[in-house]
Amino acid sequence: MRLMIVGQLEGYISAAGKIALQRGAKVMHCEDIEQALGALRNGKGADVAMVDIKQKIGVFVDTLKAERIHLPVVACGVGTDARSAVRAIQEGAKEYVPLPPDAELIAAVLAAVTQEDNTMIANDAIMQNVIKMADKIAPSEATVLITGESGTGKEVMSRYIHNHSKRKNANFIALNCAAIPENLLESELFGHEKGSFTGATGRRLGKFEEASGGTLLLDEVSEMAPQLQAKLLRAIQEREITRIGSNDAVRVDVRIIATSNRNLEESVKKGEFREDLYFRLNVVNLRLPALRERPNDIAPLAQFFADKYAEANGVAKKNLSEDAIQKLKSYAWRGNIRELENTLHRAILMSVEDRIEPDAIILPEGGTWSNNITPAAPARTPDPAGVSSAGTAALKNPGAVENMIGRTIADVERDMIINTLDHCLGNRTHAATILGISIRTLRNKLNQYKDEGVNIPAAASGE
Repeated sequence: MRLMIVGQLEGYISAAGKIALQRGAKVMHCEDIEQALGALRNGKGADVAMVDIKQKIGVFVDTLKAERIHLPVVACGVGTDARSAVRAIQEGAKEYVPLPPDAELIAAVLAAVTQEDNTMIANDAIMQNVIKMADKIAPSEATVLITGESGTGKEVMSRYIHNHSKRKNANFIALNCAAIPENLLESELFGHEKGSFTGATGRRLGKFEEASGGTLLLDEVSEMAPQLQAKLLRAIQEREITRIGSNDAVRVDVRIIATSNRNLEESVKKGEFREDLYFRLNVVNLRLPALRERPNDIAPLAQFFADKYAEANGVAKKNLSEDAIQKLKSYAWRGNIRELENTLHRAILMSVEDRIEPDAIILPEGGTWSNNITPAAPARTPDPAGVSSAGTAALKNPGAVENMIGRTIADVERDMIINTLDHCLGNRTHAATILGISIRTLRNKLNQYKDEGVNIPAAASGE
């Protein structure tokens, strides 16, 4: 993770930077927002910016938007009053961190904003086979397509491949194609020239140039608009890009890793994804198994997350009880490793015994388990009637269908989308995955509802 710190922070800059470095971050310091913007325009990218509250945060955020630079901003300050912190959030900061810096608070905020975790646990035989394949292809220059359900660890695998490649000492640049609005994504990829659009006050280098010599991860590439897919195909084939507003080609040397939680072959058949781009990306395919397909990894992953969040919350580390492990192994884990992580975060806070007890493992409504149940079987094709692979019927109230009589399909669809988004705390990507639609379709629906006067849940941090 790459952290940009902006401002002086009254001497605490070195302490904050040191904490971030200890957490594995690459840290860059800029004196003010002008210097920070200059660095970003010249390809010195960052995954998150921590900005002194005395800086003009609103101007910084607005300039990032105007110049189509996607960068989460965290405000921080020394002895700041509540009004200043609130104002920073209102001006566009995602979080506020008080200083002097608290190591666990900074670590938690950075993790929340970037959602980055590079730990690879692979004890199960099916996952060990994937690791063996990754080890074989990592030293090559082959383009890799990593597929698997949401939450299976595709970005972690991408970093693993980069770290075992000949490019490991160069940049690893990750770009989430689903999280960045369509009108910003082209500039993020290819950069732009001064004056190429309103707000382009200077030349800006894109991710291809930033990653030159290293690896570029195109996360959830299936969500990219068709017009941009054509430009991406040319960049991969020709190994050169053209910045927005320029006619001059720029040579780039990058290895491409792409990920998708969708069946790209089906997307190609539906005309949603270019066939030629699919074949260009799919030189090597690594399919990551769902968590329910690798039951021997559930316990070590759960213990890892329990230790991680015990440390983050300042509580004593606890081992999992055998009954708690059995409960975890018997659940279907629709959200995979991401869902397991959230469950263990809750468990370490709820546990009241010396070892994490089954009652502290709070599964989503409808999740069932039994002391005598065996680990969940590998994933099956979703049942249209709504029965999960754990055998739990999604339709728990038979009268619910009758209650829909007299309502239009559009009304029912709207309520389902809004309720799912609310359940996901505004996270568009997770909501789209649960609903089985693309992030682009979800955004179009939300824009339609907003125009109709419907109250839309606020977007989650970083989206």
